[in-house]
Amino acid sequence: MSFTDIKQRDLRTPFGVNGVGFGNYAKALQDETFRKAAFNTAYFVVIGVPLTLVVALGAAVLLDRGVKRFQALFKVGYYLPVVTSIVAIAVIWRFVLSPDNGLVNTALGWVGIDGPNWLASKTWAMPSLIAMAVWRNFGSAMIIFLAGLQGIPQSVEEAGQIDGAGSWQRFRYLILPLLRPTVLFTSVTTGIGYLQFFEEPFVMTQGGPLDSTISISMYTYDQFGFGNYGLATSMAYILFVVIAVITFIQFRLLREK
Repeated sequence: MSFTDIKQRDLRTPFGVNGVGFGNYAKALQDETFRKAAFNTAYFVVIGVPLTLVVALGAAVLLDRGVKRFQALFKVGYYLPVVTSIVAIAVIWRFVLSPDNGLVNTALGWVGIDGPNWLASKTWAMPSLIAMAVWRNFGSAMIIFLAGLQGIPQSVEEAGQIDGAGSWQRFRYLILPLLRPTVLFTSVTTGIGYLQFFEEPFVMTQGGPLDSTISISMYTYDQFGFGNYGLATSMAYILFVVIAVITFIQFRLLREK
């Protein structure tokens, strides 16, 4: 399909379409909105993935080292957003980020700060979606990190403590290297999910304001809706290649020596 000029009207005669070679790919790459969507997706991934992993690792360390009582309750609480409907989450976050009586702007008002209209601002719309995505998704990575931490023998850290290593040194030079396979798995799965992010802008901002939150997946979805099947499939394959390349790079960087 991506090498043809197939449109919605051609569904009755799919073998009567014309081949266009790489014409759809060239058209996609020259499309200003597609390039904007690619930039937005890169922004979402570059900021969102590391932030999600850091928050998840911090929560996992806290549960593994600090919180002993009610640990199961904290696990469920952190993981609950992962299995909650994105529509329900979007409704909650719209209330939280409401410019007039939202929780965030109300709290800022207490210290004399006039909060912006978060979801209608070109500056703050994407950071707002990233914050929501981190809150919603870090629970999955946290569970995996926690399993990785609990799989490290206690004797490893005890040996470092005997050698005089402080808490940060033990974490930096002993625990993190042993978590390398876990970091690889969580970074790959989180990265793949974030590269395909769709629900957040679709439900919260409809890609606005002025396409500042539109993603590749959402723009591809729009092209399918418009009946431009050849163009839409070429965009989908471009995203597939990007995902494959980034995943390959992650494996090269994070694999065990």
